[in-house]
Amino acid sequence: MKVFRCQSCKSAIYFENRFCGACGHDLGYLPVAGILSALEPEGDYFVALTPEKPKVRFCQNAGPDACNWMIPADQEDPFCLACQHNRMIPDLNLNNNLQHWRDMEIAKHRLFYSLMALRLPIQTRTQNPEHGLVFDFLEEAPDLGTPKVLTGHDEGVIVINLNEADDVKRAKFRAAMHEPYRTLLGHFRHEVGHYFWDVLIRDKGNIDACREVFGDERADYAEALKKHYENGPPADWQEHFISTYATSHPWEDFAETWAHYLHIVDTLETAAAFGLRIHPTFTKEDSLHVEIDFNPYRVNSIDDLVTAWLPLTFTMNNLSRSMGEKDLYPFVLTQPVIEKLGFIHHMITDARSAG
Repeated sequence: MKVFRCQSCKSAIYFENRFCGACGHDLGYLPVAGILSALEPEGDYFVALTPEKPKVRFCQNAGPDACNWMIPADQEDPFCLACQHNRMIPDLNLNNNLQHWRDMEIAKHRLFYSLMALRLPIQTRTQNPEHGLVFDFLEEAPDLGTPKVLTGHDEGVIVINLNEADDVKRAKFRAAMHEPYRTLLGHFRHEVGHYFWDVLIRDKGNIDACREVFGDERADYAEALKKHYENGPPADWQEHFISTYATSHPWEDFAETWAHYLHIVDTLETAAAFGLRIHPTFTKEDSLHVEIDFNPYRVNSIDDLVTAWLPLTFTMNNLSRSMGEKDLYPFVLTQPVIEKLGFIHHMITDARSAG
């Protein structure tokens, strides 16, 4: 994620901000330009304080404070480029659904920031009625008679259980599943990996190449998950997979690796925006020294990402431990995992080149 500043007073601002805490200007994100802009009201619209000074208005989901993205003033669709992909949202009058949905939207908008930065092909259901990308945010409330909600993906439909936005429940899920990491943003990045398996692997004729790296996805999925939950991962899983869940089936291996690719590029962009230089005084070992001064969304090789990522995560984990927390990035990138990340990098680069 880039670091943004208010065009009016030059103060630092966050991606999710609706107004500048220093000067009070309204703020809105211009997704095509990739800019969080200060706004000046003009009648029923706003003028963004960028060199082009476009006339814009807020996405309709700004009303319940669930979005700060802008749309052109004359756009007929009332939703922004991210919210056009919503199909179902929860009943906002029940329980804590409104706040949980807002948290969902924060994660979803960060996901779309990355997908747009990578210039990946994304279609709505209007553009592609059968396979366009849509989200269903569903509440699981047994006391209200609602059915069990399973987070997952099916032909472009991504379902997210609203309970994942409850910090306490999510922590219980993580403990029950013996996971070292579980976040809303992680869910979005993982599930959209399944969508892009369809788009970039299945639909682009890359299945054979993908099988060589991740294995044969024709293995019975339900049976594979059953075995995984009954027997757990193989003893040497960490030598070949990014997570235990990745061992369950080639589809899950791809989606888990995809999610980590997005973790890496977005975190490295944040580090670059802050001008991070990692030069530990305790060692001259080259692998722990790096200047993160490049755009990770546009590198040519996966090696460029990994070379910067390893010292950055070593630093982040040490800082996290200093605060009494567990490792911020509790994963190991072995050579087989790096090769899988490289395959995904290649697929994304090819998709961007194809336009």
